[in-house]
Amino acid sequence: MLTFVWPWIFLLLPLPWLVYKAAPITTREEAPLFVPFYIDLEEMLLPGPDAARTRLASMLLLSVIWLLLLLAASRPQWVGDPVSLPVSGRDLMLAVDISGSMAQEDMVVNGQPVARITMVKAVVNEFIDRRQGDRIGLLLFGTEPFIQAPLTFDRQTVKTLFAETQLGFAGKQTSLGDAIGLAIKRLRERPADSRILILLTDGRNTAGNVEPLQAAKLAAQTGVKIYTIGVGADEMVIRSLFGSRRVNPAADLDEDTLQQIADLTHGRYFRARNNDELQGIYQLIDQLEPVAQDSEQYRPIKALFYWPLAIALMASFLFALAVPATTLIQKISGKRI
Repeated sequence: MLTFVWPWIFLLLPLPWLVYKAAPITTREEAPLFVPFYIDLEEMLLPGPDAARTRLASMLLLSVIWLLLLLAASRPQWVGDPVSLPVSGRDLMLAVDISGSMAQEDMVVNGQPVARITMVKAVVNEFIDRRQGDRIGLLLFGTEPFIQAPLTFDRQTVKTLFAETQLGFAGKQTSLGDAIGLAIKRLRERPADSRILILLTDGRNTAGNVEPLQAAKLAAQTGVKIYTIGVGADEMVIRSLFGSRRVNPAADLDEDTLQQIADLTHGRYFRARNNDELQGIYQLIDQLEPVAQDSEQYRPIKALFYWPLAIALMASFLFALAVPATTLIQKISGKRI
């Protein structure tokens, strides 16, 4: 369907005629220079039998050029047929802990120890790829929570923003309650039964103004289901000059609170001790049944202004070159032959 963004531009169609009628007539003064061949040149340019026809053709061509310029200025657009967006999924907010403890290298990938955040980025990116049709949002938290990416269908942008995340941006402590509260604020306006928060952390609540369980109760009241994931190995061998010793790098993980948060919101708590377990957890969450939402559509729009503009420019160029030359050739030919 052809539409014009600024159709009122066509009101300027009679503007050249109005200017022609309203402008005062100028008088030509005789040139003080004497040109020996002026009489011959004047005779060649005197109106002949084809002068009226040539002027009419010129006026018509100029009118067409003016009309094309107005057509381009009105911003013509071709609006295509409606295209449905894939919005049958859920609204998933991913809340990831980026406190200093996520730098702990107690995860093993391909036989090499890696930091917790490195493994989490790889697994979460695969999870995002599989969630076609869902709105995905990214919330990062440390001492303070903040939205890195709002709920969007643009999964590639969410992945890029997550890949660029650096530890310590939000502080070195952990504010579980504030992170849940911020997620609730973003999810509460979404359709019911499609509000999902996946909260991943490796510690306990050490900062913030809201207690995690209070935030979980508020989430339950607003219909936000929370899946909690505790990250960290149970055992790690540390070697030093005095020998080797085994430690529990996940000693600070508050599993009881994470379990209660999941229970209060009718979600589930998962424990990820290694890469395989974390992948299995996201594959299990990946099996959530999608909830139908209101269909959203958009119409593809293609701008067409450059077509009349290009034709007008070419016509103006040809008119400037062809019309004076043709007129002069005709006059000279009639004089000399």
